[in-house]
Amino acid sequence: MISLFNFLTPKVNTFYLDYDSTIRQTLEKFDVHMFSVVPLVDENGKFISTISEGDILRFIKNSCKFDMEVAESVKISSLEKHRPYKALSIDTDMEDVIRLSSEQNFVPIVDDRGVYIGIIKRKDIIDYLFKDMQFQQ
Repeated sequence: MISLFNFLTPKVNTFYLDYDSTIRQTLEKFDVHMFSVVPLVDENGKFISTISEGDILRFIKNSCKFDMEVAESVKISSLEKHRPYKALSIDTDMEDVIRLSSEQNFVPIVDDRGVYIGIIKRKDIIDYLFKDMQFQQ
């Protein structure tokens, strides 16, 4: 049986943001790391939600202008999240992780206290399954 741990990218090797990050900080990190969706954690490391480029673009569109001073003061915690990613527990069956990964690029993983510990990327699951299929042929 496949273990969830085989696919886990630990928190220290992932990109995530504090829930109180500003829009400017978020945009700068998106630009540097070239991600379109990232996990958000609180001051205790607990998984809260995700933020996407689309969430920020909708905010800018709805505010009718982009002002860097505003971007430095608005917290991403105040933005509406259009389609936040769902997190799963480290104890979740791999079948459920695979099912959810069909809807999300990655699955945030939390411990029994809700603390963010890493992600499982859809690409890693697909790569594994593809190699397994080739091996069986």
